[in-house]
Amino acid sequence: MKNYSEDASRQYHIQVAKGEVGRYVIMPGDPKRCVKIAQYFDDPVLIADNREYITYTGTLDGVKVSVTSTGIGGPSASIAMEELSRCGADTFVRIGTCGGMQPEVKSGDIVIATGAVRMEGTSREYAPIEYPAVANLDVTNALVAAAKEKGLSYHTGVVQCKDAFYGQHEPEAMPVGYELINKWEAWKRMGCLASEMESAALFIAAGKLRARAGSCFLVLANQEREKLGLDNPVVHDTDMAIRVAVEAVRKLIKED
Repeated sequence: MKNYSEDASRQYHIQVAKGEVGRYVIMPGDPKRCVKIAQYFDDPVLIADNREYITYTGTLDGVKVSVTSTGIGGPSASIAMEELSRCGADTFVRIGTCGGMQPEVKSGDIVIATGAVRMEGTSREYAPIEYPAVANLDVTNALVAAAKEKGLSYHTGVVQCKDAFYGQHEPEAMPVGYELINKWEAWKRMGCLASEMESAALFIAAGKLRARAGSCFLVLANQEREKLGLDNPVVHDTDMAIRVAVEAVRKLIKED
C-alpha cells in the first residue's frame, strides 16, 4: 500500500522506521505508561511521539526491546501492530487495565487472557466472526510464569472486548441496551473473567501477521462485585502488571 508519511522511511501513524524497534514490543494503551515501562529497560531511547503512539526502545538482557502505546480500542491497536510488524517486531505483549466480571476477580488482581470475545468491530475486518481470538501459547505461558514467580494473585481465561466503554457501564441508557445486557449476562455465565477493549483485535491481527501476541491486565475494579455488595476498591497502580509483562519478555528472550 502507499505510504502516506511525509518521511517515506517511517510508518505513517507510529512514525517508526525499520530497525528502530526490537522483535519484542510491550503495548500499553495509555501513552503515559510508556515512560514507566521504558524505565525497566536498559538505556531506553525515545524513538517517536505521534498521535496516541509513543515508542521507546532499549534492551533487556542485551536484546533490543520496545514499548509502543496504542491508544484506546481495536482500531488504533491494530494499526500499531501492523506498523510495528513492518518495522521488524513479531512478539507483542499488551498490558492494560480491565474490569472484572466474575466475583472472584478482585481489584488489584492480574488477569492473563487466553482468548477474547470479539464483541468489537476491528477484528471483523480481518477474519470471519467464526475464527477465534486466541492468545499465543508461548506468550501466555511466559506471563503466567512471571505472575507466579512474583507471587501475585492472577487469573487466566477469556476476556470480553467491546468498542463502547459506556455501553458496558450504562447499557440501560443505550437504545440497544436490551442486547448489551443479555450478552453481558451470557459472557458471565460462560465464565468470562473481565472486560477490556484491545485484545480481540490484537489476537486476530497477530494471526494475520503470523505474529505472537498475549495480554495481561490490572483489574481496576469489578462492577459485578459492586452489585453483590462485596468489597470493590478502585486500584490504579499498573506497576504489578507492567512487571509481569517485562518479566514475561525476559523469559521469551531466554526461550527464543
